[in-house]
Amino acid sequence: MAKISIVGGGVIGLSIAYECAIRGHDITVIEAFECGGQASGAAAGMLAPYSEIEEDPDDFFRLCQKSLQLYPEWQKAIKQVSKMDFEYNESGSLYCIYHEADRLSLETKQSWQKDFGVESYILSGDEVREKEPELSKEIVAALWCPEESHIYAPDYVKALLQACRNLGVRVIERAGEANLVNRTVVTDQHQIEADINVICTGAWSMKWEEKLGFSLPVYPIRGQICAYDGPKLNHIIFTSQGYLVGKGNGSLVAGASEDIAGFDTNVTAHGVGRLEKWSKKVIPGLIGKAPFHRWAGLRPATQDGFPLIGRIAKNPEVILATGHYRNGILLSPITAKIVADEIEGEPQMVSIDRFRPNRF
Repeated sequence: MAKISIVGGGVIGLSIAYECAIRGHDITVIEAFECGGQASGAAAGMLAPYSEIEEDPDDFFRLCQKSLQLYPEWQKAIKQVSKMDFEYNESGSLYCIYHEADRLSLETKQSWQKDFGVESYILSGDEVREKEPELSKEIVAALWCPEESHIYAPDYVKALLQACRNLGVRVIERAGEANLVNRTVVTDQHQIEADINVICTGAWSMKWEEKLGFSLPVYPIRGQICAYDGPKLNHIIFTSQGYLVGKGNGSLVAGASEDIAGFDTNVTAHGVGRLEKWSKKVIPGLIGKAPFHRWAGLRPATQDGFPLIGRIAKNPEVILATGHYRNGILLSPITAKIVADEIEGEPQMVSIDRFRPNRF
């Protein structure tokens, strides 16, 4: 049994805490504010790597696909341990296009993803509207991916937190800024000594550069989102401009407008205005309706777009799990298992060479 401190109580930190606790380790989570209060709770909760990854397959695609495949059992276990329910909807997705010239991009994506066992179908505009009657008549085709799904992120994070507590994880919230002195996490009120320290501080990870003595290029990207009161959708809807996802509570989430604004999480008229204009082109029934809710979260982006997962070569008692950008919710199961296997010296279920922190 290892004594493990996890700095950061977002979806990644809580998932790692859960997985390590299930394996019998002694876990403490240290969160500067409240668990899940930053990017995790603000996410739309899409589990959609086939729609969101446009380019040819790489290790990141494989990482995302494996995590998606883990989700059915993962979310079931979280519900059982937490004794809490949350929405997990195996809805499938429709990636819609407005011009016949874009059909080639759908065919190309379908072709290379087929080599990885991805089930998908190209539908005509009429077939798309049979599945989703609210969609615009200007849509000429879509790639239908039945395997993609979504989760209600705020409730998922609450259940993760409760599951950790039910497993005996010590959770310290509102701890303020943490420092690391040898193997001890130090805050104003606490000193937590551990065998392994895991850093999961998301968009705030760059502050560890000086403390850890190596380059840690993680930058905050503001993602702005809005929600309408309906109409109901049966699938996640994608276009090249964004996404729409209907939640079980009746809300329709539109996202995401991204910009660089440091650590500012204020919503802007320009950012949400772009979402409103785009979403009404996709669903004409939204014309004349205003979003009832607007919010923003900070996404941790890395210099090369890949997360940082693994031990620090010169400081092997420290493990990083950060820089997941838009995919923290999706990658939470696989990241948890990677870190737990790293701690225990077990073989990894996917290659993590491209994600190791020492690449910078």
